[in-house]
Amino acid sequence: MAELIQYKGVELCQAEQIVLHDVNLNIGSGEFIYLLGKVGSGKSTLMKSFYGEIPIAAGRAQVLDYDMTKIRRRKLPYLRRRIGIVFQDYQLLTDRSVEDNLLFVLKATGWKNKRIMKDHVLEILKQVGMDKKAYKMPYQLSGGEQQRVVIARALLNSPEIILADEPTGNLDPETGAEIMELLYSISKAGMCVVLSTHNVNWPERFPGRNLLFENGQISESK
Repeated sequence: MAELIQYKGVELCQAEQIVLHDVNLNIGSGEFIYLLGKVGSGKSTLMKSFYGEIPIAAGRAQVLDYDMTKIRRRKLPYLRRRIGIVFQDYQLLTDRSVEDNLLFVLKATGWKNKRIMKDHVLEILKQVGMDKKAYKMPYQLSGGEQQRVVIARALLNSPEIILADEPTGNLDPETGAEIMELLYSISKAGMCVVLSTHNVNWPERFPGRNLLFENGQISESK
């Protein structure tokens, strides 16, 4: 198992307030990891530090071979192409179809050949069960369908890590379970998935590593 993220004695701050301190983590490929804790306990802060949106205040931090204490701003896009992000609120472009949402990402990340791009988009949409709805607009989709498109978008550049911030938070239990099954299958195929959730049932149904956030620290429970 390749190590993707290594944090040692890391401190993370927001608005000059310490949010997390003495963070020690080793995360490897193919792991399915839950971030568990109350709102404001630092789950999103940790995730944002993985892709350089929140800087490392102290300690040692390495993500996908990048030293996060020294990474230059111009290097961040290269790091972020290797990380797929699944948002709770979807953040799809509402003025274009599902297919065009994904083509937009490919263009933005340097893809050129239109035919290859189109084939790749349809292949990824097929993986998440949305290839028959490539022509639809986001407002024509259910919440679960939109989240599947968001997962497809996260997979476009074959990332090594998927970060999912409350991916089932806006979904009913049945649809949420379908999204969890999809993310779990992605992990089983060898990709690392780091997922924050308030749903205490998911770790029982879809076992993984549980990281508990409390009082500014992270502990691991079995």
